[in-house]
This record gives sequence, structure tokens and C-alpha cells, in this order.
Amino acid sequence: MKKIITLPAILLLFISLCIPLVSEGQQRGWYGRGRGSMSSETLSVPKDAQEKKILDVLTEMADNQRGMLNVPMDDGRLLRLLAETMGAKHVVEIGTSNGYSSLWLLLALRTTGGMLTTFEIDSGKVKLAADNFKKAGVDKLVTMIEGDAHKEVTKIKETIDILFLDADKEGYLDYLNKLLPLVRPGGLIVSHNWDSMDQDYIDRLTKSPDLETIIQNVQLGGVGVTLKKR
Repeated sequence: MKKIITLPAILLLFISLCIPLVSEGQQRGWYGRGRGSMSSETLSVPKDAQEKKILDVLTEMADNQRGMLNVPMDDGRLLRLLAETMGAKHVVEIGTSNGYSSLWLLLALRTTGGMLTTFEIDSGKVKLAADNFKKAGVDKLVTMIEGDAHKEVTKIKETIDILFLDADKEGYLDYLNKLLPLVRPGGLIVSHNWDSMDQDYIDRLTKSPDLETIIQNVQLGGVGVTLKKR
């Protein structure tokens, strides 16, 4: 059985991502694509020209996925809120793909003064992501590493504020074992597609006294948000 533990109150804020907030008549001019009735996927309002530029690229990517298995928009917004709320300075992402999740993180990192290190094994996706980062004007905030992340992550020496895993699900435990020592106390591990994860990985996150985990968006596959306790 998958164990769900409640995180401290600050992270409960993000449960609101799953709750409709405004009437359908208020949707015009907002970035996102609602699914039928109103959802929080329609609530991204750009604050400045740079944010609008990034959101425009995200909207274009969402409308033209071309077989890319990008995270749902609400999950991307969750990543942005987590990174910005905690003032993240260094985020590590395993599984860049075309850069969709990365751009949500970069919406936060451009305001926190942070950097993203992201790993991708597919050279075609590396090129797509690089093009999208440049188009969004955030390429200078990203270090992309091409290759097998199981080997390449050992090159990271810097402290990690958020570790985001969205790659080979059977490899999550290996990534965690190699990178958890670098996640700072009070840092987060965000695991995408909770319902597809190996049970050993789930047990590692939910049965350790040093970690505390909550699951969001279960109906869409689930996002695990894990706190490394101080």
C-alpha cells in the first residue's frame, strides 16, 4: 500500500492547484487550457514582458506537443510555485525532454536568482529544449547535460534545493540514492508519475524518518512532494 504523509502547512497551499477558483467567464486573456469546466490551468497571468515571453513559449509547446509526454500544466505550475516559494537557488531536473517542465521551473528561478541543471539522454530532445530555452530568453539560467543521468549526476557537487525526477521510473531509486546527500535540509524531492513508481522507491520516500511525503494530482498520475527534514 502506498503511504501518504501530510507535509507541513506551507506546502498544503498547493492543494489549491486542484480546486476551481473563478468563474468560467473570467478566463479570457489568461494562459492555459482548461479541460471542460473551469480549472486552475487557466490562472497564469504574466506580471511582466519576460514572464509573458516564457508563458507564450509554454503555450506554444502545449498546443504542439508532437508526441512529447509533457507534464500537465497544473503540475508545471506546482513546480514553479514550489521553487519560487522556497527561493530555490539550484534545481536539478532528471529528464529534460523538450524543456516544458524546465520552463516552469525557470519562471521561478529567474526571480530567485537561481540556476537549473537538467539531464537528458536523447540528443534530439536536447536540441529541442535548447531552442525553447533560447526562444524564452532563459538559456543563460540553464546547464544542460546530455547523456545517461545515472552516470552523469555524479558530476554534481553543489547543494540542491529541489530535485525533480521525471525520467525512467525504474531508475528513480538510483537517482535518489546518488543525489539525496546533496539535497539541503528543508529541500524537496519532486517525483512525477507516482502511480508508475517502483515500490522500493515509494518505501524509501515514505518510511524514512528523515523524509516526509505528500501526493498531489493523484487523478493525473500523481506528483510526490517530499521534504528532507531539517
